[in-house]
Amino acid sequence: MGYPDQVVQKASLASASVLRPLSPARVLPFPGPDRSVAVIIATHGRPTVVAALVAALSRQTLLPSHVFVIGADRADLAALADADGGVTVRLGRPGSSLQRNDALAIAGDRFAYVVFFDDDFVPSRFWLERMVAAFERHPDVDGLTGEVLLDGASTAGVPMATARALVEASDGAPAPAMTVSTPVDYGANTGCNMAFRASAIRELRFDERLPAYAWLEDADFRARVAPSRHFARVSTLRGVHLGHKLGRSRGLPLGYSQIANAAYLAAKGTVPRRYLLRLAARNLAGNFIHSFRPEPFVDRRGRLTGNLLALFDLVRGRAAPERILSL
Repeated sequence: MGYPDQVVQKASLASASVLRPLSPARVLPFPGPDRSVAVIIATHGRPTVVAALVAALSRQTLLPSHVFVIGADRADLAALADADGGVTVRLGRPGSSLQRNDALAIAGDRFAYVVFFDDDFVPSRFWLERMVAAFERHPDVDGLTGEVLLDGASTAGVPMATARALVEASDGAPAPAMTVSTPVDYGANTGCNMAFRASAIRELRFDERLPAYAWLEDADFRARVAPSRHFARVSTLRGVHLGHKLGRSRGLPLGYSQIANAAYLAAKGTVPRRYLLRLAARNLAGNFIHSFRPEPFVDRRGRLTGNLLALFDLVRGRAAPERILSL
């Protein structure tokens, strides 16, 4: 598929202190197939936040077999210069879908489970252990997501101290009974923390026609992984999504993606059209209403302009996700 060569070529631009090769002592021989876990993190514009997530992963009750962090530029990886041999840090092709695909190409077929965390997710220290347990108990499930205790994506964001306090309080409480729920609504905030059996995604990649922030790429990927099996929500997989505003798309291209990506996936036929239509209509209405008194942390007028531009392009038959690259 060409990903490894592209990743290595781009990574050669990084300084030696940032580029961390796989450590033979940690990785060879590769972990056994039963409980080996790869964690993939695509990051852009949040160097200290992603470093905090990598540090948190080193305190999991089940340690990840390997962590793959793919940045869009060197500044994204600056705080990971001292990452140990269990972490591979690389420069990838800019864009969430592309960076995740670059990580999948490097990870290969060496792991039983693959976890995708947003770079601003704060997981329970039991997350990986309970994720593996859920898969082992439910062989009919190919993908999982957890319970988000607090989501800062629709607010000014959750402070790191608040997120850590919430997660630590949850971890310190008596262990809850595990419930595994299906089906999981597509609008139920799954993209910031999701895991899959590696066998279920071996031939799949994120859609690279969804560039930059790649609005809805997680919904499309999930839909293609388990169309005839189960994607489940597990009550014991807990964490906080900071909703960090650094590294987010500008209002206009994100607004364009809210309409154009939904239309593209509706034509593609992966994600249910009813959900896509409802989401696009809600975003358009929300951006219009809030544009009169926009929140200080959201460029509502930029998003509304992007929404309207995408609708105009749809009428002309010219709407395409990639157009945001020129906006």
